[in-house]
Amino acid sequence: MFEAFQIGPLFIWTRLVFVLVGVWLFAEFFLRLAQSANLSLQHFQEHGLWYVIAFILGERLIAVVAEYQVYLKDPARIPILWDGGFSFLGGAIGIGIVLWFATREHRAIFLHWLDALVPATTLGLVFSWLGSFFSGQAYGRPTDAFWGITYDAMNVRYAVPIHPVQLYEAVFYFFLTFLLLIIRKKAKRVGSETLVGIVCASVATFLFESFRGDFSIPVFATQLDFFILMLLFLSLGLMFVVELKLTERGFLLYQAALGISVTGYLFLRPWLDLETFELRISQLLSLLALLVTIVYVVVERRRYPHL
Repeated sequence: MFEAFQIGPLFIWTRLVFVLVGVWLFAEFFLRLAQSANLSLQHFQEHGLWYVIAFILGERLIAVVAEYQVYLKDPARIPILWDGGFSFLGGAIGIGIVLWFATREHRAIFLHWLDALVPATTLGLVFSWLGSFFSGQAYGRPTDAFWGITYDAMNVRYAVPIHPVQLYEAVFYFFLTFLLLIIRKKAKRVGSETLVGIVCASVATFLFESFRGDFSIPVFATQLDFFILMLLFLSLGLMFVVELKLTERGFLLYQAALGISVTGYLFLRPWLDLETFELRISQLLSLLALLVTIVYVVVERRRYPHL
């Protein structure tokens, strides 16, 4: 484990070094992909400061939420950006938010930009997870497998071999990046990289997170919750598909019925005797990302059938 190292008077966090390498490769790769797709890069010069701020805030915010127990005990650490607490995925999400606002008036739709952003993000995540491995963060749970590793560190609560879940993630995103580049060359419709990338990453995250052994925000769910969630997103997708065919009154009634149904279920849920099981917050978010991506790509393709 190399959580940090010292060069003269400088104390450098190992994970921060990997994150910075990932950021550099992410930015270079993203700009090259955007340029190869003939997307205008002028807004990066016009709003460059906003992109930097969004990336830093996104990285820090997600990292603080993920390790909320640490920062609740020592809130003074929250503004200390150089303590190694960063989430590369949070930074990429911040970039995506600013990108959506900055390109609303462009000829290219936001899905074009996502097709460049997703492969660049998967490449950056490779180095982010490698940094987590060497620094002993986001560690796994105990295992009897021969490839289990042992950390001798205060921040790892196990003294026995554990799953190197960080390496699982790094290897997965490495191969996913190459897969997305192949799809980029062969795809005939916009959104192919976005759909395959986020769906694969969501499924892998849900599976790999079950090997995690560090603390996380627990979520207690039931099978009915997932069924209702699936119906909700299918209903949202249907709503967008039939939006142009509905009258204004019909559209409002459709939204009202959907809202009343969801609210009613949330109200009745505490009284339902259902078996619950515990998930990590990242697993729940991965499912949400999967469903939102499918609905969004389908809707955008229907809206722009020529792309």
